[in-house]
Amino acid sequence: MNNEPLLKITNLKKYFPVKRGLLSRVVGHVKAVDDVSFQIAPGETLGLVGESGCGKTTVGRTLLQLIRPTAGSVQFNGQEIADVGSSDLRKLRLDMQIVFQDPFGSLNPRMTIKSIIEEGLIVHGRANKAERLEKVEEALLEVGLAPQDYLTRYPHEFSGGQRQRICIARALTLRPKFMVLDEPISALDVSYQSQVINLLAELREKYDLTYLFISHDLSVVQYISDRVAVMYLGEIVELADSTELYARPLHPYTQALLSSVPTMVPNKNKERIVLEGDVPSPLNPPSGCSFHPRCPRAMDICKRQAPELLDLDGHNVTCHAVKQDLTQQ
Repeated sequence: MNNEPLLKITNLKKYFPVKRGLLSRVVGHVKAVDDVSFQIAPGETLGLVGESGCGKTTVGRTLLQLIRPTAGSVQFNGQEIADVGSSDLRKLRLDMQIVFQDPFGSLNPRMTIKSIIEEGLIVHGRANKAERLEKVEEALLEVGLAPQDYLTRYPHEFSGGQRQRICIARALTLRPKFMVLDEPISALDVSYQSQVINLLAELREKYDLTYLFISHDLSVVQYISDRVAVMYLGEIVELADSTELYARPLHPYTQALLSSVPTMVPNKNKERIVLEGDVPSPLNPPSGCSFHPRCPRAMDICKRQAPELLDLDGHNVTCHAVKQDLTQQ
């Protein structure tokens, strides 16, 4: 794997203003993404996990500049893209694509499958009419769909799994380098989920694609990801190699998430960690460590001071309790 990152995110923030009153005064900000930093190497799959509302989707859309960041740096292939103009951003779209969570809502119901898949080619002027048809047919074959049966039909005629394959085919036609996969299987039946995951893994190997795989399903993330980042309330609290993180989770939140993953073979020695309370509002996050109101290992310092990033040979974690454990060893 190339040591130079394809994507480098530094201190990324995305705050959404909350407005009230007749004059729409700004009375606060929802801190959807709060000071997030990570890198993704070419050909790598980084899994991004966490509870609903923690900011995963906002991170993915901000990386592609579908929504502009409030602050921070987003570098793609060495180029800063957080503040580029619309014309330069349009060129970058050739190398960056997204597969949305909802295959029912992300396809235009009034367009044929052929029109949907070739739309990107038309927008970017990448091929003439004959070449576009060839590329559309090729993309459908890549995702396991027969072109002769699909080109002239409409999205409502297909199952959820077939629609998601069409969404993947649409993203593939421009031959991107990087793809954001935003909960690509959560809206699908279980019977289709493994098919789509295996397809994504095969396409990554074939075209040397780089993925940001966003999901709340820890089992799927473990299967497809090289590294995993765990988000809580807009922040990344732990990031490590997939094998390392699942074998040795350090942050109490990661430990709680992994304790809830069902296994094929029951383990009587596995302790189920139940977190108390709900995720705090990103409109008014807690002081200090954002996880301390629910953390079973919370200390006084957790309420007052945000934990610093600990880099333990590539295993990154932000936690006062972990730091205390290390000092006592």
